[in-house]
Amino acid sequence: MRRPTMRISTVITSLGLVLFSSITSQAIAATAQDVESSFNPYAKGFPSFNGLKPGVVIQKNNLDQFKAILDPGLQQVIANGWYEIKVGPTTQFLINSKFIEASKANLNKATLGAEVGEIKNYLTGRPFVEEPDLKDPRAGEKLAWNFRAGAGIGDNAVIAPFYWRYRDLMSGKVERTVKFSFNFLKFKHRIYDPEPNITPNPADLAVAIYGKVFDPPDLKNTQILILHADDDRKGQDGYMYLGFQRRVRRMAPGQYTDAFLGSDVMVEDFEGFNGKIADMKWTYKGAQNLMLPMFNHNEMTLANDLPPEADGYKFLNVSGQGGCFPDITWQLRKTFIVEAEPLDPKHPISKRIFYLDAQSMHIVRTLVYDRKGELWKVGTLGKTHADAHLPQNKGVGMPIDDIFSAVDIQAKHCTTGQFKGYLDLKNNPPSLFQVQNLRSGD
Repeated sequence: MRRPTMRISTVITSLGLVLFSSITSQAIAATAQDVESSFNPYAKGFPSFNGLKPGVVIQKNNLDQFKAILDPGLQQVIANGWYEIKVGPTTQFLINSKFIEASKANLNKATLGAEVGEIKNYLTGRPFVEEPDLKDPRAGEKLAWNFRAGAGIGDNAVIAPFYWRYRDLMSGKVERTVKFSFNFLKFKHRIYDPEPNITPNPADLAVAIYGKVFDPPDLKNTQILILHADDDRKGQDGYMYLGFQRRVRRMAPGQYTDAFLGSDVMVEDFEGFNGKIADMKWTYKGAQNLMLPMFNHNEMTLANDLPPEADGYKFLNVSGQGGCFPDITWQLRKTFIVEAEPLDPKHPISKRIFYLDAQSMHIVRTLVYDRKGELWKVGTLGKTHADAHLPQNKGVGMPIDDIFSAVDIQAKHCTTGQFKGYLDLKNNPPSLFQVQNLRSGD
């Protein structure tokens, strides 16, 4: 008599667990308050930390006092004596009101599909405004989509000029300077005219990136074109035009993870993350108040070793060991931490840890781990408030990419990038982002 009783009890327990799992896994609809909280996490005040105030410099001798608000990469470079963090005040980086209104209008419409990299019914705005939940197994993937939807390019953006410098970390020797221009265009999910989509769009593109080299002579007129399909699972098409060969080549899958033009940056690293969401396992690791590279350009130390622009614009300066780090102030900000593990076992890395600014959803810090699981590269993408930058950026409501640093701590090498970036609604024609343009751009 006991055996059947045990079976019934087991079945009941199992059914209860299934029912509980089903209930707890169901998404709770986001509210208008979730929208407000998502775009203004500081409505009730800015975060604080004991002993932290504007003007404080976090360095090797006081590192232990501030470890709790520094990611492991910052802890390591400061402990090595390579870099010091200059503390600035935490400020609002309010997002464009049209983007917020689009997020409200499309609240709860976007859903994740059964497959990673599949999103349904997304039109525009921030697709997932609710606070991430550690119990949600797809919270990391939702944050990846929030990043993709609000990446720092705006609908139309130009970086021109864009100086990359390759440096020896220990000696500071500049081995190479490459002068680029980069153009970015959203074809779909736009907030500016035409909105939400550019038509015709026969390839059903979401985003396109075009880059061109102007200097040095051996790389002059090298061009790159990255075309992201709206369906992330289809991935991206990439093309390179090598000026010295005068021919267009389609990029092989492995080229997205190769060192781009001999730098410390992969194509997959562009804008924080330029790969396929579908190619990664995404894990949300929680929220913390951390120091992030966000500041006001016009209040920073500006470079004298790069020629100023005709309009008087000066680039940000670099500092630290080898000139491998941005010379900026950092803010204590609410941060979402996301781990991305490549699904391809042949990928050259084991994982990236992304640090997203919770207000803008921009990736501003990246830690890259090699296949042995050891820290390999430390990436920083510094963001200026648009109102403290070029006059044409004032009021755009979008943090502006202003400086990057990719430090290979194993090879003791780095690549820095100094930007002149601006949102450009007029001079980014769709024709620029066509393969035939690569042939005509010589």
